[in-house]
Amino acid sequence: MRISDLFWNASLEELKRGYIEEENDYTCLLCGEKIEKGIIYPERGVLYEAKRYMSIHIENSHQSVFEYLIELDKKLTGLTDHQSRLLRLFYQGKSDSEIQQEMGIGSASTIRNHRFVLKEKERQAKMFLTMMELLKEKDQHAPALVAPHKTARMVDERYHVTQEEKEGVVKKYFPRGSDGPLKAFPPKEKHRLVVLREIVQRLTSGRMYGEKEINEVLQAVYHDYVLLRRYLIEYGFLDRKPDGSEYWLKK
Repeated sequence: MRISDLFWNASLEELKRGYIEEENDYTCLLCGEKIEKGIIYPERGVLYEAKRYMSIHIENSHQSVFEYLIELDKKLTGLTDHQSRLLRLFYQGKSDSEIQQEMGIGSASTIRNHRFVLKEKERQAKMFLTMMELLKEKDQHAPALVAPHKTARMVDERYHVTQEEKEGVVKKYFPRGSDGPLKAFPPKEKHRLVVLREIVQRLTSGRMYGEKEINEVLQAVYHDYVLLRRYLIEYGFLDRKPDGSEYWLKK
């Protein structure tokens, strides 16, 4: 199962702590880092068992699960920019009067009203999640949807892809299998996303690629590697230094 699938299929408790426990290791839901069980890990002169070290990894690499989630696209979180800023300040432990001064809005009572609105949103989310869980037990015709990648810049109808559609696109554009060459670059954006998701599986998370290296990897996929590179960046799969000297998978 791919990391994005692990993220979207994780329980609320697993998402809160930022990792899942598997038979032999702990896997970070935010970047895919695996911490093997049964090994002692050193950190700044202190030795930690695997579970505790995973928490340290999340703190060092992502600050916190909250900081990671709040940075996701608003189409994924359902939050407005204003709500995101308020949540950040609440998370920092600031008082209503401090928040009012920092944001320059209304009064402390205005902040309290925002708190009420967010609590109402939380209650609605709980009801919706409960109904969706109950629906899964009854709806035998719901198609299996492919979850959007977490670094997507804009989530819209292009991401409405069923598992069946995805398999058809992969079969059409990778006739020798997803590890083989790309037959052609799709004209439809929806199909491009499917193809790009397959291509990024050939890249290693956390690794820095020089320009020559990334070009070699992409050229093995398709002759127009510059085109692939551009779209991987445009759709939020890949990031790079301003001078184009190094590339890496976005986390």
